[in-house]
Formats: sequence, C-alpha cells, structure tokens
Amino acid sequence: MFRRIIIIVLDSVGIGASPDATDYGDSSSVNTLANIARSQGGLFLPVLEKLGLGRIAPIQGVNPVAKPLAGFGKMAELSKAKDTTSGHWEMAGCPVFTPFPVYPEGFPAEVIERFVTYTGCGSVLGNKPASGTVILDELGAQHMATGHPIVYTSADSVFQIAAHEDIIPLSKLYEFCQIARDKVCVGEHAVGRIIARPFIGEPGAFTRTANRHDYSLEPGSVTVLDRLKDAGQQVIGIGKIGDIFAQRGLTQSLKSKSNDEGMSHLANLLSQPGKPGLIFANLVDFDSVYGHRNDATGYAKALERFDAQLSLLLPQWQADDLLLITADHGCDPTSAGTDHTREYVPLIAYYPGAAGIDLGIRTTFADIAATIAENFSLPSLPYGQSFLKSL
Repeated sequence: MFRRIIIIVLDSVGIGASPDATDYGDSSSVNTLANIARSQGGLFLPVLEKLGLGRIAPIQGVNPVAKPLAGFGKMAELSKAKDTTSGHWEMAGCPVFTPFPVYPEGFPAEVIERFVTYTGCGSVLGNKPASGTVILDELGAQHMATGHPIVYTSADSVFQIAAHEDIIPLSKLYEFCQIARDKVCVGEHAVGRIIARPFIGEPGAFTRTANRHDYSLEPGSVTVLDRLKDAGQQVIGIGKIGDIFAQRGLTQSLKSKSNDEGMSHLANLLSQPGKPGLIFANLVDFDSVYGHRNDATGYAKALERFDAQLSLLLPQWQADDLLLITADHGCDPTSAGTDHTREYVPLIAYYPGAAGIDLGIRTTFADIAATIAENFSLPSLPYGQSFLKSL
C-alpha cells in the first residue's frame, strides 16, 4: 500500500494510434511520441528509458532496456472522445460514453444570440473552428477596433473566447466565460469546456498569454477524487486539474502557467512530508504550445526538458510514494491538422525498488482510478481493473 500516489499527465503525449483511430478522423499512423522522435532523428530521454518507455513501443533514441526500473504498459481510451476532459475524467473512473457536442460549422445562431444577450458584448467575431494562433492573425486587429470578442471552436467540444487583455480585461473575459458556462452552453449545447484565451501584442505580432482559464462541466458521476476527499484524504491538483474537474474532489488546487511551474509545484510538495493521498498534475505545454502548433522540434525539446527535471525528482522519491506517468490523448504534431489524435497513452508506474513488470495493454484509463481505490481501501468504481498487485 502506498502513502501517496502522484500522477503526472503529459498532456497529449500519445504512443500510437488506437484501433478505432480512423473513426475519429485520424490516420492509423498517428503516433505522437514515435513520430516526433523520427522527425528529430531520435529523442534523448535517459530517465524515461530506464523506467521502461522504450519497452512500450519503438521510439527512436529510446532503447528497450532489459530491466526497467518501473512497471510499463499502455492504455486505450474507453470514452467516446479524444479530448482533455474525457481523458482525465476516465482516469478518475468516469468515462464519457455520450460524446460532448462539437460544432464543425460553428455554433448555431441561438447559442451566439444568447451569449451576446447575456454578456452584453454587442456582437462576436469568428464563430467557426480555427487554430487559436491563426484566428488571432485573421481577426485580432478587427477585435481591437471593435471590442467584440472572438468566439471559436475546434474539433474538440470547446467554446473558446479570445480577447486582447488591453481591450477586454481579464476579469471581464472570465465573466464572459462563466456566463457561457452557466447560461449559454447548456442542455444540448453543453460543451465540455469553455476556454478563456487572452492575448497581447499588436497586429502581426499577437501572442497568447498564460492567463488561459478553463470552465469545465462537472463529471457526470462520482470519481475517485470525490471518494478520496470524502474519506478525509488529501487531493491536490496541479495545473488545469482543478479546471477539468470544476474544482470537485480536490482539497487544494495549485495553478501553473507552464510545465516548469507545474514541475516546481511537484518538487515542492515532494520535499515536504505531506499528508497521505493523491497529487494529480497536468503538464499542458506539450499540447497547447507544441502539439496544436505542429511544432515537433519544440515538442521534442519539451520532452527532453521534462526528462531532465524527472532526473532531479526521482532521488527524492520515498518507497511509499507511487509515481504514475501517463497522458490523456495524443496530438501528433507531424500529422495533418492541429487537433488531438486518438491514441494509446503510455503508463509508467515507479517507486524505489519496483520490478520492471509489463502491465500490458489496458482497455481503459479507468484502471488508474481502480488502482487508487484499491490502494486507499475505497469502494470500487464501476469501471477499471486495478494493477496494484502487479506492482
């Protein structure tokens, strides 16, 4: 039994197309990790290599070591989606079987009319699927001239509102998002997330800031986070975990504006004795800064930086702390388009003295929730099979 379980979600770091990838509009050749490695002539990930990453799938530069220091495997998503919300909820034991609504033609008139009426913003720009950086180049100057917010979506179930911080202050942008969550995107139009997308700069040189904020639906059923909190355990979210779960099931939420800040929070927590329970961290830069921007080189450097940071963390690891490294979906930057990709995600389970056990191909991310529940003697959840005894 472990005193603490620490989950690090490498946002979008998939490890090969799921069998149903083509059903989600993806090529059977998508593979975020392997394709990034191939595009760069290999990845230098010595710590993840020792933990067994190269035993999960062939990755150029990452050797399949004979005696990994951790359990290793991969997980398929059971949810009918390939987004952040479904991936994290499923890890917590709440798969999503009814897909969130998506809007490949933009939002219907009644949604936009409600948004304009309730916010008093006058009008909106955009209302179509778009890359977050491309739409700024297209509409940013018009937004600055008119003061109208930019509303757009993607292949995911998101209602995104972009605004220049000097034109619509952050407090007003966040107010718009809360209105959209509470009064606009409801019922049949209840998208998975409302996302504030603030930016700065001048036409031709706009830059999104780190003041993004997500407004998620609450999970549709009880999660292992709820069970832990109700049992009096500590449950700490790092990064956008609090947003993803609408702050439910957490005893503490630590915001982070980058992978580096998220890892700094984690290092601080590990350096303290801390209470028993769960630490759940999301490192979003892989997805938002590199994956969606088709920046394979930047993605590779971020992976190598994470590996170097991990090398500093592992010596602090206690024998009764279990580390789980995984992802929530893919976002192959070498594939056509800029959207998430339906992929397996890696699973690495480490504690000092762990045997290099092959955890196989798991049929749902909810195996993580089942493992947490068994470890803390919580009532079982409907989905998932614990791998605790295999460790």
